[in-house]
Amino acid sequence: MSSLISGPIKLASWFAVAGIAWSAGYIYNVYYGGELSWVRSMYQQKVELVRQIQAPRRLLILGGSGAHFTVDAKLMEQKLSFPVFNLGLDGPVGLDVILATTLAEIRPGDIVLLIPEYLILMDEDGLRERSASFGVAIGRPGLGDIPTKQLAQETMLLGVPSLRALSKSTLDVLEKGKLTGYYSDPIDTHGGPTVLKQRGDADWWQMRIQKPISKHAVQRIASFQNEVKGKEASLVLGLPWVYASPDEETLDNIRKTADALAEIAPLLYDPVSLNLKADSSLFGDTHYHLNAQARQQRSQELVQQLKPLLENQLKSAKVAGCQSQSSLNSFLAGCTRSL
Repeated sequence: MSSLISGPIKLASWFAVAGIAWSAGYIYNVYYGGELSWVRSMYQQKVELVRQIQAPRRLLILGGSGAHFTVDAKLMEQKLSFPVFNLGLDGPVGLDVILATTLAEIRPGDIVLLIPEYLILMDEDGLRERSASFGVAIGRPGLGDIPTKQLAQETMLLGVPSLRALSKSTLDVLEKGKLTGYYSDPIDTHGGPTVLKQRGDADWWQMRIQKPISKHAVQRIASFQNEVKGKEASLVLGLPWVYASPDEETLDNIRKTADALAEIAPLLYDPVSLNLKADSSLFGDTHYHLNAQARQQRSQELVQQLKPLLENQLKSAKVAGCQSQSSLNSFLAGCTRSL
């Protein structure tokens, strides 16, 4: 009799221990210590800041870390004279989840500048390694139309910290007295990084773009264009600056990508260089992340590329009946018409 009872008790104890262990792993991964926790925290800080901007028109910059670490939104704001905010997140979150996540922050009158990295654009399904887990971490599981099976599998894995992550966290505590991560540094009031990463001793090599934009990415960005219009806002696209090889395959794939994106919305890029850079000293730790001086150059270039678009839209808005304004800046500050 006792053996019949002890069996279920042992099984229940095992489940209780397993549940506690999984919960501890989940808290580590999602809320404190794991890399996902820092991405979640950065996103929530950006959302809080961008919601505080009360203006009839804002420029919101979207993308992965190739947007987060490459744009000086404060400098762009000074040049354009209306609010600019960097909503760049993390490439492994994936195109579908990045777009779905940030759509909620778009208001009527906003200009949305999407600058996705090529790794994001080449994805066949718009999902990457942090797509499902990021949605769970911010309390919106399934965001980006994550397949149910993938969502369930990756949610279960959230309770299992990797040995590498635990080792890093242990060293952080021993050496720094706190947990850190790639995105754990503070952000500024415009959503940008306060610390720019450096590559260290690793050698540089020129990236090759081996595929053009995927059909899925074209369709998703086209759909996003309609979603942005539905918010009475405007979408503008941009090619990233990238340290890459000027070989024929890379150039051909970038041209195909540019042609496809230009069919969807106005596209900002240098048609001569295709935004390929041959000088690795412009970059920080990756082929997309810029150093401080290059961030300023990139931001000034974006301002110059945006101004003709804004001026053309100003003329269109006046023709359509918007009250006459004497300058682009006064229009941007006071006219509430969508571009």
